[in-house]
Amino acid sequence: MSTPTKITVATAWLDGCSGCHMSFLDLDERLIELAQKVDIVYSPLVDTKELPDRVDVGILEGSISSEDDLEKARLFRAHCHLLISLGDCAVTGNVPAMRNHFKLADVMDRAYRENVTLQLQIPTRGVPALLTPVKPVHGEVKVDVFVPGCPPSADAIWYVLNELIEGRTPDPSSVTRFGA
Repeated sequence: MSTPTKITVATAWLDGCSGCHMSFLDLDERLIELAQKVDIVYSPLVDTKELPDRVDVGILEGSISSEDDLEKARLFRAHCHLLISLGDCAVTGNVPAMRNHFKLADVMDRAYRENVTLQLQIPTRGVPALLTPVKPVHGEVKVDVFVPGCPPSADAIWYVLNELIEGRTPDPSSVTRFGA
């Protein structure tokens, strides 16, 4: 008797707080059951440094706020059969998109000059260029499943992943709502 093939899953966070990944970890003992059904092939939760060529399910948390975010979103779309937008930042832009109402130069001045007592300077090395405007993931790449919540509950993540594992299209609206 052969063992069923596990589906491959990749996750990443873009501009956000990583709360959605924390909700993923809140699956607690269900992580053991999940590990029997999926291989996490790329994630901040594992040590893999490169996204594989083909991934069954990609999960992106956070909004697209920088050139690095945009590059990662495009990479995920190119390599992942299904792409999930996880959490309100990925689905709507949420808190990171609040800067869209201001000039980028004013935001940078406020963050790095007005509210700083040491080294009043805008960083230029090792920091990705910011984009204007901040966008939800689907503002740049095609998304297959939207899972709102700030963050989505572990139960909602469990439901969505299990539906996908079983070959069904999940209806996240039955277990989620924006902001909760």
